[in-house]
Amino acid sequence: MIKNILFDLGGVIVTLDPAQAVSRFKEIGLADADSRLDSYTQSGIFGDLEQGRIDAEQFRAGLSELAGREVTAEQCLYGWKGYVKEVPRRNLDTLLRLRSEGFRVVLVSNTNPFMMSWALGPGFDGRGHSLDCYMDAMYMSYRLGVMKPAEEFFQKVMAAESILPAETLFVDDGVRNVETAARLGMRTFCPENGADWTHEIYGYLK
Repeated sequence: MIKNILFDLGGVIVTLDPAQAVSRFKEIGLADADSRLDSYTQSGIFGDLEQGRIDAEQFRAGLSELAGREVTAEQCLYGWKGYVKEVPRRNLDTLLRLRSEGFRVVLVSNTNPFMMSWALGPGFDGRGHSLDCYMDAMYMSYRLGVMKPAEEFFQKVMAAESILPAETLFVDDGVRNVETAARLGMRTFCPENGADWTHEIYGYLK
């Protein structure tokens, strides 16, 4: 029986717009942004930030060097927020409903301090509530020091939550992430970025 639901942020809760992110980082001065950014697992200084190898200030300095001009923290946030197309209300309402039905709802995300400064702020849902109002717990790659699809990411979450894979549903739009979770014994659901998963998910909870 499923007791825990692990949700990815980008592509599941939040609809992603990778092209907009590339456009914004190019606007900031990163000419080769399209080859440096990824929708699922970042690399270079972007990956270093999401894996917690560097902090926000070190990322800002590194981006400034790549852009050949001084980039501000506000511009970094502007670039990263380009990934956000929308935060569908139906998704947030479903998170609250699942919690009210007794499921433990947990965020498991490859993300960074810039994105989370927005997600954990009152502007996240357009109603004055932050992401943590919709979650029982949150695990972010930059705090764990490891990114999905590494098994270590999932193992750290399961250990911290004291949960069993067989009692856990993992929801992520990344195929490689889902493959790792399935290999560890979790039930998995891989909706496409922006898809309405709010009804289909109940088929995985039976």
